[in-house]
Amino acid sequence: MSNPFLEYMREVAQPMRDELTNANFTELTTAEAVSEFFAENTGTTLVVINSVCGCAAGYARPGAIQSVDTEKRPEHLVTVFAGQDREATMELRSYFPTTAPSSPSIAIMKGGELLHFVSREEIEDSEVDDIVRNLQSAYEQYC
Repeated sequence: MSNPFLEYMREVAQPMRDELTNANFTELTTAEAVSEFFAENTGTTLVVINSVCGCAAGYARPGAIQSVDTEKRPEHLVTVFAGQDREATMELRSYFPTTAPSSPSIAIMKGGELLHFVSREEIEDSEVDDIVRNLQSAYEQYC
């Protein structure tokens, strides 16, 4: 039996998912996909924990997308959707044991190691250009 609420939320969230996947982010929708990704990829990865909130739409997604329009950038681009892909999000957050859960948020990782983290609080108090500069500065350091 289908759940009308879950179906509605999937439909509402799809354009928000598409914004990142259309920009070449790989969507990790299960805990297994997250684990497999980090087991198989040791290079640098930009991770976006996506959400339906306004700061994700206005700042996080545009900032992440614009930030990779540079020569020095992470090798991989991935995303999970908080509130939609709960197990994937929980698994991903297990790689950041010292950070509080935050969505949206953006991380730079190498293998399974967290190198740089931009929390919701930093995102909602910034402009897109601030996020781009923040991430590109981290790319210079880690990529």
